[in-house]
Amino acid sequence: MPGTIDAKLAELGISVPATAAPMANYIGYNIVGNLVVVSGQIPLVDGKIAVTGKVGAGVSVEQGQQAARICFVNLLAQLKAATGGDLDRVKRVVRLGGFIASPPDFTQHALVMNGASDLAVAVFGDKGRHARTTIGVPALPGDAAVEVEGMFEIA
Repeated sequence: MPGTIDAKLAELGISVPATAAPMANYIGYNIVGNLVVVSGQIPLVDGKIAVTGKVGAGVSVEQGQQAARICFVNLLAQLKAATGGDLDRVKRVVRLGGFIASPPDFTQHALVMNGASDLAVAVFGDKGRHARTTIGVPALPGDAAVEVEGMFEIA
């Protein structure tokens, strides 16, 4: 029987993919006590980066928001693996960190990152409200437009 979070994901039309393999020498997540730290996830869909380039220079804010949303879904995949498949173990989304590939004069990073933050709240309700850092960077792995990392408290 699916849990509450799985039911919410189904209601939102979200299918959590298999975890993506790390691109270098790191692990997808690390559990320390009751915290799960998930490595940065890029907007991979079916093994391909769905949104590439720089937000504000060829990639719109809306496309960046969609990329951030995809990144959060990929965070959920890692989190699902960390919780043995039971996302109902998540007590709180503690923190999200967003990296937005953008030119130096771009200033709408927070709007882009709302793609991930809004989905966190849609999936987890009040438990999805989190602390956040969002920064612009000159480039990301594979020319991804966005990367999102996260920290979660689990039962």
